[in-house]
Amino acid sequence: MSDEIKKGLLGIVVDETEVSKVMPEINSLTYRGYAAQDLCAKCKFEEVAYLILNGELPNKNQLKKFENQERKERKLSNTILQDIKRFPKTAHPMDVARTVVSIMGLEDKETKDNSIEANMRKVMRIFAKTPVALAAFYRVRKGKKIISPKKNLSFSENFFHMCFGKVPNKEIVKAFDVSLILYAEHSFNVSTFTARTITSSLSDIHGAITGAIASLKGPLHGGANEEVMHMMNKIKKPENALKWINKALDNKDVVMGFGHRVYKSGDSRVPTMREYFGKVAKIKKDKKYEKIYDIVEKVMIDRKNIHPNVDYPTGPTYHLMGFDTDFFTPIFVISRITGWSAHIIEQYAANKLIRPLASYKGNKHRKVLQLNQR
Repeated sequence: MSDEIKKGLLGIVVDETEVSKVMPEINSLTYRGYAAQDLCAKCKFEEVAYLILNGELPNKNQLKKFENQERKERKLSNTILQDIKRFPKTAHPMDVARTVVSIMGLEDKETKDNSIEANMRKVMRIFAKTPVALAAFYRVRKGKKIISPKKNLSFSENFFHMCFGKVPNKEIVKAFDVSLILYAEHSFNVSTFTARTITSSLSDIHGAITGAIASLKGPLHGGANEEVMHMMNKIKKPENALKWINKALDNKDVVMGFGHRVYKSGDSRVPTMREYFGKVAKIKKDKKYEKIYDIVEKVMIDRKNIHPNVDYPTGPTYHLMGFDTDFFTPIFVISRITGWSAHIIEQYAANKLIRPLASYKGNKHRKVLQLNQR
């Protein structure tokens, strides 16, 4: 019956997870029980990646070992490097990310081994190599020489180094780290559910993450941070913002970066990301996007009672850091690989094939006529 159909699986609980939860009692997204904003304040991204993958925050020795493993796996094969040089310069970096992870699956000697030990080793390889591949494409499409990763740099520092040839000041690196922490995991979102669905057939981890990247590309999911920047570029300057947003709402246009199916009174990640957006704007001596941000946010809340989600402050923050707009969602990828991987491993541990039903609304039974009778 039609009244039993839950479009988009709205409100349907399909499985259990220990990885993350939005806890209403503290109004916060939590990873393994820790509030995401508290992790931003007290941890660097590598600590949070370890937590998501292993269930507990690392001590100093565990963190050092984890960091060493990640840094050791950064180097790309010559095959992947040559492939990146051949990719169309007009390709969307999300398609590059998807393709590169798939190629990694071709190269990996443990692709067929779905044991937890093998999967953890593969996770580290995907986690370490994907940002290197994306940074390589970032350089190649601008006609610049690929910059090799450095083992003495942190995850975030190394990404800046490979993209721009230099590491910015500590405040910028911290803001980037915070964005990665906030993007790392978010329960059964579209891309994570895609990864778990693929995994449920006992496919391999490279395939599951490739599918997750394809899912994340869409503007209703990870691509929203890019759409926010496109919107701000259309507005151009703060003086235009009030007229632009009111006209958009009058026309019933979709305003990207606002609303979230899980959060009804505001995304708990926004205050932290908004704070670091402000810090980056101050360092860059560019308040234009902050002013646009505040005007559009106020109108959206006043007129529609719709609050921003984390993509709204993240988009302009990445822009101020110097990243091209179509690289915003790939940055999301290099962070979310941790969350996807934790869910994939969790799915393997207690697997049941994900196979929902559909309510058929097509033609009733029909007889097939011979070709000359049709």
